[in-house]
Amino acid sequence: MKRALSLLALVTATASAQDYQPRETFAPFDMGQPVNRYRSANGLPGPDYWQNRADYQLRVTLDPATRTIAGTATISYTNNSPDTLDALWLQIDQNLYRPGSRGGLARGGVPAGHSDGMVMEAVSVAVAGGPATNVTPLVSDTRAQLRLPTPLAPHGKAVVTIRYHYTIPEGWGGRTSWGASPGGDIYDIAQWYPRMAVYDEIRGWDTAPYLAQEFYLEYGDFDYWVTLPAAMLMAGSGELMNPREVLTPTQVARLDKARGSDATVPIRTVAEIADPASRPTRGGTLTWHYRMKNTRDVAFAASSAFAWDAARIRLPNGGTSLAMSYYPAESAGTARWGRSTEYVKDTVERFSARWYPYPWPAAINVAGPTSGMEYPGIVFDAPEDAGKELFWVTAHEIGHNWFPMIVGFDERRHAWMDEGFNTFIDVYQSDDFNRGEYGPKRDGEYAEGGGNPVDEILPVLADRDAPPILSRADTVIEKWRHPVTYFKSALGLVLLREQILGPERFDPAFRRFIAAWAYRHPQPADFFRAMESEAGEDLSYWWRGWYAHNWQLDLAVTGIEAAKDGTPLIRVASRDKLVMPATLRVRYADGTTRDLRLPAETWIRQAMTAVPVPAGKVVSAELDPDHKLPDHDRSNNAVGAAP
Repeated sequence: MKRALSLLALVTATASAQDYQPRETFAPFDMGQPVNRYRSANGLPGPDYWQNRADYQLRVTLDPATRTIAGTATISYTNNSPDTLDALWLQIDQNLYRPGSRGGLARGGVPAGHSDGMVMEAVSVAVAGGPATNVTPLVSDTRAQLRLPTPLAPHGKAVVTIRYHYTIPEGWGGRTSWGASPGGDIYDIAQWYPRMAVYDEIRGWDTAPYLAQEFYLEYGDFDYWVTLPAAMLMAGSGELMNPREVLTPTQVARLDKARGSDATVPIRTVAEIADPASRPTRGGTLTWHYRMKNTRDVAFAASSAFAWDAARIRLPNGGTSLAMSYYPAESAGTARWGRSTEYVKDTVERFSARWYPYPWPAAINVAGPTSGMEYPGIVFDAPEDAGKELFWVTAHEIGHNWFPMIVGFDERRHAWMDEGFNTFIDVYQSDDFNRGEYGPKRDGEYAEGGGNPVDEILPVLADRDAPPILSRADTVIEKWRHPVTYFKSALGLVLLREQILGPERFDPAFRRFIAAWAYRHPQPADFFRAMESEAGEDLSYWWRGWYAHNWQLDLAVTGIEAAKDGTPLIRVASRDKLVMPATLRVRYADGTTRDLRLPAETWIRQAMTAVPVPAGKVVSAELDPDHKLPDHDRSNNAVGAAP
C-alpha cells in the first residue's frame, strides 16, 4: 500500500510539473495597447498626450418635501483633441433607476425601487462663442448624445446649458440615496448632474453604460450652489466659499480654529443639533456655495441631523487641508464617529507623505445611508460603523482620493485598478496608524478570514470559475468582486513590492507613475510599462500569471546532492504555471543557515534546476521559509532534517 501511494505521488508530481512550460510563462506579454506619441514606451504620457476638459457651474435646489434635485448645469467643454467633434456625449447616471434600464436588467431580479431618472427639461449648446442653440438630446439608457449645431474644431470650446430635475432615490440608490435619522433625514447626493463622457485616443467617446459599477470622467473646475432648508448643514467636495452666510458666527470661529489645530475641534456638537441657535436663521432657505478645482467630480451631503467636527491636515512642503466629519447623534462617541476626523487626518497625512500630496482643501467623512462610497474630497460611510471597521472603511474610502480621483483610472472598465491600488495603500496605513492599533488590515477587502494573505488567496487561485484580474468590471459577479477586484489586485502589488522588486525599486516607480498620471487617464498597459521601465525589470511572467490569468504557484525542493567537485546542490522545481522569486534557506550540520535569493529566471529554461550553495554539510533546504508566497502546496517546500 505504501508503494502504491508513493507511485501515485510520483505520477501526480510529474503531471503537475508538466503543467509548467517556461516558454508560456516567460513569453513576451502583449500589453494590448500600442506605443505612440500619446502614450510612451516607458508608461508615461507621451509628448503629444492630450485630454479634453469639462468645467462646471451647477445651481440646484434640494427640496426635502418632494425628495427632488432641480436646477441648471452649465458645462464649458474644451476639445483639446486633434479631432473635430460633431456631437457631445453626456452621462445621465440617474437613468439607472428607470424601469428596464440596462443596469437594472444586468443586476437581475425585482428592483428595490425606481424613478423617472434624470429629466432634461431644456438643453442648449453654444459652439466657439456662437449663439446658444436649443438641441434635443438623444437619450440611450444612461447616455445622451447632443448633436452640435456646428462642429467643434480642435482646441475649440462649447458651452452646454441644461435645465433638469430628478427624484433622489431612497436606500435602493446604492451609490447615492437618502435615509432617515432621528434628527432629520440624511441626503448623500452624487451623480446629481449631467456629466461629460470622456473622449480620448483609446476609444474616442467612451460611452460604456452605467450598470451600477463606477465611473470614468474628465477633469475641470467646479463652482456649485445648492439651496437647502436653513435647518440643514451641507458637506460638499472642495471649499465652502460663503461660510458667513450659511454658518453662525460661533461656527465660523470654530472652523477657523480647526484650521490650525491638530486636535479635533467641534464645529457643531451633538448637544447643539436640536438647538435652533446652531443655524443662522430659523426658517426659509440658504444657498451654499462650494468650489473645487482640478477634479473629475463633486458630491455633497445634507441634513439637519449632523454634528460636525474638523482638524488640520499637515501636508508635505508646509501645506494644509482640513479633515472633517459629519454624523448624526446616534453615531457619536469615541468608540464610534468621535474618532472619524482623527482617522481622516492621519490617513491623508500618511498617504501624502508616502505617495503623493493631497491636493484639495478638505477631506470629509459623512455618516449616512450610502455606506462605503467615495467621491473627490468627500466619502460616505455608515452611521453604525465603529472601531476598527470604521477605521478600515474610512482609510479605504479616503484612499480613493488617490485612486481614481487623482490618478484618473477608468474604473467603469478597470475596477481592479482603483479598488486594488487603494486597498494596497490601505494595507500599510493599517500597519502605521497609531503604532498598529488596527493592524494588520484583515477585512472584507483584504484577507477577510484573518489569516496570512498568501494563504487566504489560494482558494481564489484554485477556483476555475474565478475571473482573472484583467476582466471587464461589469462582468465580475458579486461573489468575486472583493476577492479578485480588491484582494487579489492589492496582494499582487504587495507581492510585487515586497517579494519581486523590493521597496527600494517599487516605491520610486510607483510614485513616478502617480505623479505622471495625476489628473490624467492611465490605462493598464501604462501601469505595466511604467513599473517595468522605472524599476528595470521584465515582469511579463507576473502580469501574465497574476493579472491576465488565475495561475497557481507551486515551488518545490526535490533533493540535496553534490557536484563532482563537492559543491552542494539543491534541486528546486516549479510545478505549476506561476513563478516568483523565492528565498532558499539552507541549513548546515553545524547549525548555521544561509539564505539565497532565487530570481524568477531560475525557472526560465526548465522546470527543475540545481542551485549551487556555499560549501558545507547541508542537512536541509527550504523554499519560502518565512511563508511570504502564495504557494498552494507547502508540503514539498523542504527536504532534509527538521531544524
